Amino acid sequence: MTQPQLVQAIAARENLERILESLKEGIIAHDLQRRIFYFNQEAERITGYSREEVLGRDCHAVFEAPFCNERCSFCDTGNPPNFDSTAYPLNLISKSGDKRHVELTATMMYQADGERIGVLVSLRDLTELTELQARTETQSSFSNIIGRNSKMQTVFKQIRDVSDYDFPVHISGETGTGKELVAAAIHNESRRAGAPFVPINCGALPDGLIESELFGHVKGAFSGAIRDKKGRFELAHNGTVFLDEVADLSKPLQVKLLRFLQEGSFEKVGGERTVHVSVRVISATNKDLKREVRQHRFREDLYYRLNVIPVHIPPLRERKTDIPLLLNHFLDQSYNKANPAPKRFTDAALAQMMDYPWPGNVRELQNAVQFSIVRSSGHRIDVNDLPLELRNLTCYPSRRGPARKLDAERVKAALRETAGNKARAAKQLGVGRATLYRFLNDHPDLGSTHLTG
Repeated sequence: MTQPQLVQAIAARENLERILESLKEGIIAHDLQRRIFYFNQEAERITGYSREEVLGRDCHAVFEAPFCNERCSFCDTGNPPNFDSTAYPLNLISKSGDKRHVELTATMMYQADGERIGVLVSLRDLTELTELQARTETQSSFSNIIGRNSKMQTVFKQIRDVSDYDFPVHISGETGTGKELVAAAIHNESRRAGAPFVPINCGALPDGLIESELFGHVKGAFSGAIRDKKGRFELAHNGTVFLDEVADLSKPLQVKLLRFLQEGSFEKVGGERTVHVSVRVISATNKDLKREVRQHRFREDLYYRLNVIPVHIPPLRERKTDIPLLLNHFLDQSYNKANPAPKRFTDAALAQMMDYPWPGNVRELQNAVQFSIVRSSGHRIDVNDLPLELRNLTCYPSRRGPARKLDAERVKAALRETAGNKARAAKQLGVGRATLYRFLNDHPDLGSTHLTG
């Protein structure tokens, strides 16, 4: 068979349908009016709908909401969307109520003359894979959050659980733990994904401007208000507002926020018209909000409105097993045209970082990696390349009790007995790995011993 004949055979309707039915991806095709004209068997399995229920119908009517949630490009009844191909993760609810995690790819279809005629959507079902990773705690990243520690696996599960609902979420954790990343992950996992995610640092806005920033103002409301302005809540319509450092809000703003949470409406500064928006509110603070309530700095009724679903992010010192993962992630981020050569931390530098208490958490770790990359030469980052506070660990209490003096004979004996395993040798010697690594660096003659991690 010649190539033109093969192309013609594949293009034949029966053969094309046979090919599409054999795929492991769900295939849905609809025209520019959202009327579905193709729905393969895998799409039936993923969604729970039969093709008899969907063919010829508006996909919004079939699924009782935009199938792509807030990412839908066909909600506007005006001109058809202008894109060739787009892809994104999607959580959808099947007809039976099961939640499916899929990877969706939408591709515009054209006629021979270039006119757009509809969209072809492919769905790759990732539900079993993500559930298996969650059960076995092998998931090392989730929605741009890095972590394999059991405490982070709990956070990942909480994100998945709360994303199905619009209830307010309050995230607690120390500075630098990644509260905004968790808030963004909740938004991206929810049906609001695709709509705006609007972060607001309540502690960074001046008192005189914060009400206008949150709720907007009308022209002439105050000196300098030369036009109407939308506030962050209005800009986040159908999406999510993230109120970081919410404990820093003044009492008058707390009252206005409480009213918004109760009624979903507000008035702009200087305005009389009530504005209604659909917004999910996620808040966060590094302070003890209950203590702020007890000390009468934060309204108790607002606390209970915000803290419907609490999520706590553990500090880095409680999940140090994630440090190597985070280091590799930040190193990979540093690769670019200006710095194409890959760098890696030596065992001694890694051990030093594992012994450090990280008061600034993941943000401090990222800064330390960036500092070390600039300071180091070649492909290896050693202890001397680390920031000063990491090199001077004597400023911090040891996590293994009183330090013990090492000598070459004891170290040699421990390495022999542990077949060169440095981690086991350090434990046998009663010192931290960083201490042993520093000793080995100062005694290169011991390098002839066969060493392992």
